[in-house]
Amino acid sequence: MVRRVAIVAALVMLAAPAVARANGDPASDYLLVQSIFLPFNAKVDPSASKELTDTIRAANEKGFKVRVAVIGSRYDLGTAFSLYNNAEKYAEFLGLELSFQYHDGLLVVMPNGYGYSVAGKPDPKGIQVVKDLPPPGKDATAEVQGATRAIRKLAAASGHQLPAGGTGGGSKTRDRITIATGAITLATLLAAIVFWHRDRRRPAPE
Repeated sequence: MVRRVAIVAALVMLAAPAVARANGDPASDYLLVQSIFLPFNAKVDPSASKELTDTIRAANEKGFKVRVAVIGSRYDLGTAFSLYNNAEKYAEFLGLELSFQYHDGLLVVMPNGYGYSVAGKPDPKGIQVVKDLPPPGKDATAEVQGATRAIRKLAAASGHQLPAGGTGGGSKTRDRITIATGAITLATLLAAIVFWHRDRRRPAPE
């Protein structure tokens, strides 16, 4: 039963991009159920994706709700392709589409810059924050990294300082576990070496 469910889930995930491409505005489907929309067929460094995910989670925990659409090309916009390279207009357009379910911040990243809206409406403070950021360019990883920087600055402008790395206390806990595990491993190794030397020195039984 578990295997069958896993197979069905995998098929749904594989079919999702094709279904989204057929829709007029792919990001509007993705962002109803998740926090990030990434460009189709783009190669993004996994560490950059993880940092963005962790930063969004940290922002949400601090009370700064945000979702992100990273747009790499006209293809990612579906029938809204005319809004390519107009991140602010698309942020308002997409935010309005999502507003029947989602009413908080929406960051749009395009190669030439950023856009920000709240519930589909322009947010002057947020717009000024992202306007001051340099364009990330056409590299998908650079766009994702730019999204992370933008979220941190938007959160700070709203009075929410995010922890370094975007992971909060969880990262400190993981660091402690890693250090403790390393210490235990080292102690075990040293003990094994001591016992090995002791056995070598012990005279063989007659």
